[in-house]
Amino acid sequence: MSFLPVLLAACLLDLLLGDPRWFPHPVRLIGWFAARMEHVTRRLPISERSSGSLTVLLVLLATGGISATLLALLAQGPKLLLLAGTAFMLYTTIAARDLLRHALHVHAALDESLEKARQQVGLLVGRDTAQLDAPAVIRACVESVAENMSDGITAPLFWAATGAVLALPAGADWPAACAALAAMLYKAVSTMDSMFGYKNEQYLHFGFCPARLDDLANFLPARISGFALVLAAPFSGGSLRAAWRILRRDCRNHASPNSGWPEAAAAGALGLQLGGAASYFGTIVSKPLIGDPLVPPERRHILRVCRLALTAALFCLLLFAGIFLLAGMFCG
Repeated sequence: MSFLPVLLAACLLDLLLGDPRWFPHPVRLIGWFAARMEHVTRRLPISERSSGSLTVLLVLLATGGISATLLALLAQGPKLLLLAGTAFMLYTTIAARDLLRHALHVHAALDESLEKARQQVGLLVGRDTAQLDAPAVIRACVESVAENMSDGITAPLFWAATGAVLALPAGADWPAACAALAAMLYKAVSTMDSMFGYKNEQYLHFGFCPARLDDLANFLPARISGFALVLAAPFSGGSLRAAWRILRRDCRNHASPNSGWPEAAAAGALGLQLGGAASYFGTIVSKPLIGDPLVPPERRHILRVCRLALTAALFCLLLFAGIFLLAGMFCG
């Protein structure tokens, strides 16, 4: 049952350390390798879609191979060293502290100047932010926190728990290591989607495979996140009933098959209306509306969505730990 202490240690490390700028974070290394592979595969005499699929395969093989090798080397030493290395590897896949830190920077910047707030929210979202007014900055921040709570917290925890459960029949020494490996592979998929999953001329075909794979990897985590955000609504001053109503009604009001679930739950919990027109690379994109405009967006909603996301993440952590314990009872 070493997985549970490793899982808890990884979450605590993320809350304490976040993503130090000086540390060569695995996600940045994965991104660097993915960019190199894109450069190589695009030169091959194959279609753009095939190039993108080959890039995905190479990045996943490299990520899995290097991660498994590191874990195998750690396994040659004391068990405590393996557990520490596994916890550290899993910690690098979680992004709770950084997500909240970026959101709080937007909150603080709104008290200084709109221009600074636009710059800060631009670090969170992919849309053009130069012309956003204050309510639009707040809406963009709320949307990003809700969506990234699923991608950056729930999903790596979900895949870590999945890897741990699947490894239970192999013996007590395997679940923690397989959890870290599964979470790292998920992070590779997520990183490639953030790099290549754009529906523009450059990546429409090349990014098809990473985008669809990311949709598949986030299918269950997004829905779990939506339900967790509904349960967390009363802990952030919101209404569980309203969050559940908006989740059911608007969860599919999004171009992504997954992002609408946490965004709809957050919109219902906060009484905000999200979505609508936004500019991407100079082009106005009209997105479906999510939620009802019960209250206007205010700075306090950034603090509330941070509290909402953190509470929901705790519920997810307890859920996954419980599932692992239940699976362990059956395997035992």
